[in-house]
Amino acid sequence: CAGFLRVPESAEPLDHTGVHPESYDAARQLLRLCGYTEADITGNGVGELRQKVETIGTVKAAEHIGTGVPTMMDIIAELTKPGRDPRDELPPPLLRTDVLDIKDLKPGMVLKGTVRNVIDFGAFIDIGVHQDGLVHISQISDKRIRHPSDVLSVGDIVTVSILSVDTAKNRISLTIKGVPKEQA
Repeated sequence: CAGFLRVPESAEPLDHTGVHPESYDAARQLLRLCGYTEADITGNGVGELRQKVETIGTVKAAEHIGTGVPTMMDIIAELTKPGRDPRDELPPPLLRTDVLDIKDLKPGMVLKGTVRNVIDFGAFIDIGVHQDGLVHISQISDKRIRHPSDVLSVGDIVTVSILSVDTAKNRISLTIKGVPKEQA
């Protein structure tokens, strides 16, 4: 539902929101169902939209506009806060003053980091230096896992230990196995 592209100069009020154009008809039907007009999006606001949908019945409203409940809830989120940035819901970056560069890293250091990408062979973790570190799939869990995404998701905050640092190749090897979560 969320397109994340907003066109503030557009005459179309829904262009001011992150509602995907494919969901415009459903958004219009939802507004009408709850007694709003498109002009209310940028004018008076539709702050009571969620409550009105709950009064009608969430499932009933979703059926009425021809979407599933999750899509309708995304539309409601965009209509009630049209300028919201979904990244605001992610945790802020973890900043340390003692580790600013790859040269500051030493094997055995324990740091907190944010999962930035999950791939077939591991996950890249932002630990606050200019180069993300790699946790190989074999270093994610003591138990065998089929894919790193079984355990990790983008945005997760994890505690890692530095296994090795190769400053010549700008590579940082990390592990999650056996690292106490409170230590960093």
